[in-house]
Amino acid sequence: MNIQPTIKTGISVCPHDCPSTCALEVELLDERTIGRVHGAKDNSYTLGVICEKVARYAERIHHPDRLLYPLKRSGPKGSGQFTRISWEEAMAETATAFLKAEADCGSESIWPYYYAGTMGLVMRDGIERLRHAKKYSGMYGTFCITLSWTGYFAGVGKVAGVDPREMHESDLIVIWGGNPVNTQVNVMTHALKARKERGTKIACVDIYDTGTMKQADVKVLIRPGTDGALACAIMHVLFRDGHADWPYLEKLTDCPREFEAHLKTRTPEWAAKICDIPVAEIEAFAKLIGETRRSYFRIGYGFSRSRNGAVNVHAVACIPTVTGAWQHEGGGALHSNSGMYKWNKTMIEGLDRKNSSLRVIDQSRIGPALLGDPHDLAGGPPVKAMLIQNTNPASVAPDQTKVKQGLAREDLFVCVHEQFMTETAKYADIVLPATMFLEHDDVYQGGGHQHIMLGRKLVEAPGECRTNHDVICDLAKRLGAEHEGFAMSPREIIDWTLTHSKRPDLQKLDEENWIDVQPDFETSHCLNGFGHPDGKFHFRPDWVKAAYLSPKGVFGPIGGMPEFPDHWNVHEEANDEYPFRLATSPARTFLNSTFNETPSSLKREGRPTLFVHPLDLAAAGIADGDKVKVGSARGVVTLHAKAHAGQRRGVLIAESVWPNEAFEDGQGINTLTGSDQPAPAAGGTYHDNRVWLRGAA
Repeated sequence: MNIQPTIKTGISVCPHDCPSTCALEVELLDERTIGRVHGAKDNSYTLGVICEKVARYAERIHHPDRLLYPLKRSGPKGSGQFTRISWEEAMAETATAFLKAEADCGSESIWPYYYAGTMGLVMRDGIERLRHAKKYSGMYGTFCITLSWTGYFAGVGKVAGVDPREMHESDLIVIWGGNPVNTQVNVMTHALKARKERGTKIACVDIYDTGTMKQADVKVLIRPGTDGALACAIMHVLFRDGHADWPYLEKLTDCPREFEAHLKTRTPEWAAKICDIPVAEIEAFAKLIGETRRSYFRIGYGFSRSRNGAVNVHAVACIPTVTGAWQHEGGGALHSNSGMYKWNKTMIEGLDRKNSSLRVIDQSRIGPALLGDPHDLAGGPPVKAMLIQNTNPASVAPDQTKVKQGLAREDLFVCVHEQFMTETAKYADIVLPATMFLEHDDVYQGGGHQHIMLGRKLVEAPGECRTNHDVICDLAKRLGAEHEGFAMSPREIIDWTLTHSKRPDLQKLDEENWIDVQPDFETSHCLNGFGHPDGKFHFRPDWVKAAYLSPKGVFGPIGGMPEFPDHWNVHEEANDEYPFRLATSPARTFLNSTFNETPSSLKREGRPTLFVHPLDLAAAGIADGDKVKVGSARGVVTLHAKAHAGQRRGVLIAESVWPNEAFEDGQGINTLTGSDQPAPAAGGTYHDNRVWLRGAA
């Protein structure tokens, strides 16, 4: 009789997607090897369900191409030619380069650069402690949240909302501008559970027929950048047909009568022309919302990645306010709960050493900044040295041609701490091998739910991989940086952060795995007031105050922003030279540039593909599967066309982010995207590109 060995299970947290932050059960085969990864059934948000890419995480953590040893560049920048060196040599050379840059050009010539390759607070944000201790240039993180959070905050006054588990009590769930089938699988877990158990209807508003839209009962397909127009037309109908909750509006909103008057001309006929949808669809959707008080608006990130993104997000957040849906269990809105955690990050980030007079550079402007744009350098020295962790700007940053040109500067020293030889790592002078999330301790928050979670070290790292914390503390010692956090272990920092944030300590978190911190019903539903000082929801936003995320104040022409929700026509609309609109939407089995090295993800996605309406293909004389070129004012990309009727004519979709090398000539999709800074607080506009399309034969 064969006796199967008992497989140990470790509890952890997915570090890759901030809204989901899934609780995990990990099969531990030995001290260095994992098997399958499962969702934790005992977590009330994850409910045992995770995405397919994380379920196969063994492919990634045990990938044969993982970086295992420090490397020094031995060929031209970008060539990927490196020689193995010791950690001592790598750290000494990095410290020497940083000290030389500081001596020659001042401390602001050094720019630590990172983003959210891990969502763990210690490993992601610890680089800020080094920045503040050494007075290096600041970094304004604009890839993801600045436009969406600004828009949501403009109305609600905080970045928090209704408990997502309340979807079980909803009669209508509106998923607007996001594709959780690809990016937040747990949203679908709860939405489909509600439909199964209580007949809840699911509505989806998006710019193409996504996996989420395919599962929706109500499908609203619009042109990119027109969400504000649709939202205004819906609210026009709500006021017109008596679905506005006037007692609620008079009590908890700022100027409902003026807002109603503003919407008089924002009719379904007006919006239909802008959005390219039938008037009847707008009327029917508005009627459904008006007659369904338990309407839950799950507001996504995708539609905010437009130059009018903040205005559009604010407009959508206004809809459940007009109907008073916030008053009901299963009603209201959620974009992110990130604002409810209120962390004390002094020890993680060294905030007690922060000097607000130092310049801050927009991370999306890395290309222009490295090429010496005076706007980005703000009167300071050129960037002469960088430490890059948790991000891959040579692939994911906009205006990729400039990014590559900047990273290729011979007078720029770059140290990249990474898990794989990414496009960015190929431009580095020193490459350091990094741990993955199962190889270190960290603490996490659920942006799209309400749990503080502990991610434990479950296996030993391969080769000579070191944690972000280890690298930062080693560099600090060599650079003469002083802060208490450099002498603490990750677990000590976690415990300090928990207790100083008035949360249970590490021992309690360790015992329970995660802690539910969802506020009470009245707070979550803003029944005692919204987050603004006056306690009101703001139909008339103060965009200067809404741009609170920006450390440099406000970007863009605030004076040109609409007074009330509207269609703000500042996005890159198609024209004669560039007759198409392109969105670079997320692929199902990639997450930005993470997972695009794993075999199963590459097999599923196939090759870089452009969704084109069949009538647009025919008009251009292009056949399904043909190689095509797509060009914007910023560059040209080659990929393959796929006939796809699930979007409006003139709209192109490229699900990404593929490695640059997967494209002809190494020109990745973000060659086409822009790095300008939209009002009111800047942000990545990845889905807002006007382009031309031609056959590549």
